[in-house]
This record gives sequence, C-alpha cells and structure tokens, in this order.
Amino acid sequence: MLVMSPAEKRLLPGGRVRGPTPWLIAIMMFVMVIVAAAGLAIANSASLLSQATAQRYTVQLPGSVEAGPALAEAARALPGVQDARAVPAVEIRETLDRWLGPAAEEAGLPVPALVELDLTPAADEAAIQTALAGQFEGARVVANRASVAPLLRSLRALGWVAGFIVLLVALAGGAAVTLAARAALAANRQTINVMHGVGATDGQVVRLFQRRIAIDALIGGLVGAAAAGIVLLIVAGGGMVIAGQLAGSALLRATDILMLAALPILGAALATLVARQAVLRALRQTP
Repeated sequence: MLVMSPAEKRLLPGGRVRGPTPWLIAIMMFVMVIVAAAGLAIANSASLLSQATAQRYTVQLPGSVEAGPALAEAARALPGVQDARAVPAVEIRETLDRWLGPAAEEAGLPVPALVELDLTPAADEAAIQTALAGQFEGARVVANRASVAPLLRSLRALGWVAGFIVLLVALAGGAAVTLAARAALAANRQTINVMHGVGATDGQVVRLFQRRIAIDALIGGLVGAAAAGIVLLIVAGGGMVIAGQLAGSALLRATDILMLAALPILGAALATLVARQAVLRALRQTP
C-alpha cells in the first residue's frame, strides 16, 4: 500500500509533497515524457517515410519534357508497374524556378521528362530499366528510397539520441532518489535508533522509507507527466490531438500514448527499488 498511516507520518514528518524530491522527479518526468514523445514521433515518421518510398521510383529522360506522357504510357504496359504518372512540364519548371530562380528560364536549360512509378513488390527494377531505355534512349529509373536514405538515417539517429537522453534522465533520477533516501535516513537517524531499540528490524525501517519515496515519486511523476501532456497537446494542435498525420497515419499511435502514460508508474517503481537498495546499504554500513 502507498497510503501512509498517521503513525508512519509522525515517524517521517514533512507531508507528501514537501521537500524537493517530488518536484525534482516532476521535472525529470516532464523531460522524459517530452523527449520520449519526440523520439517515438521521429521513429514513426522514419517508418512511414520508408514505407511510402519502398516501391516508388522515378523515370528521368533528360531534355525531353514533352515525351513525359508517352514515357508514362510505355511504363504502364510493363509487368510489375502498378501505376505511372507523368509529372506535368509546368510543375517541373516551377520546381526549377524555385531552386535556380528566374535565371533557369533565361538560360534555356533543358527540362527533363519525369514519370513517377509505383511498382509491385515482385517487380524487376532492372528489367523495367532495360525496357524503358530500349524505347527511350537515356531513360533512367531511380529508386526514391535512395534519395531519402540520408534523411532516414538522420531521423533514425535522432530517435536513438532521444532514447539515450531518456536513459540518462532515468539514471539521473535514480541518483537523485538515492541521495534523497540517504538524506532522509540521516535526518531521521534518532527515530531509526529508537525503532531499533524497541525491536524494529531493518526490513521494517526500509519499508517505511521506500513507501515514502514511492509516494513522492508517484506524485512527482504524475505532475510532470500531466504537464508534459498539456505541452504536447498545445504543440500538436487542438485538431490533431497529440497525433500529427503523415501519409494517413498518426505519428503517435495508441500504443505510444500508452507507453508514455506508463512512464510515471514505471518511474515510481524504479524509484522504490532504488530507495530500498540505498536504505538497505546505508543501514548495513551503520554500526
């Protein structure tokens, strides 16, 4: 039970939320939830982007923008091609203008034909490349996943960094709980001596302190997680309700939200175990 009896409260005075421990844990839990949510969203974004580009290819035909529709028609007739869409010449020129400015049109640069392909999982990319190159000299099939590979590597690296930060904060929280347990033990040394004098065992003393730490950790964790949840709702936007949409799928899924909601409980359990070990070691070292 986490509820302390009146007698236990008199043995360890100070109330549940007095002192720095609950507030320190609240701050750490706030950081953990925010960083964990960001890491999960980044990981999900990388997964969605990888899935979206897995079977997406682009056919490039240098200097022949007018051949786009014919190139798309030829691609549709090939086995393994689900869909082929010729990118309109207007879109290609607008893209060049955004990248190169008005000088692109003035320089009279050749505009390539671009066709977006959706292939089946069993499609033979090399066979499609050979067939199109045979009909349109210079045609080249490029996998979109190769273009986004650097971005995917960066997203996955950021996800690992977020996980590492969460681990560091958890370790810092464990160290803070250890210091708090030792400080509480030192502050209540006379009470502990009296308890030992009337026959109390180390196990009874440990249970008293670990219950107090568990209450502080749970209250602090819930406060920090609630504050983080409010911040995430504000950042995500009211209409998105903590789950941004990308390619028709939520960046934070239901399982992710459950994992984030479980962090305060896991944090309280970790704090209880750490406090128990810290108090036991301190009592065993006491002559």
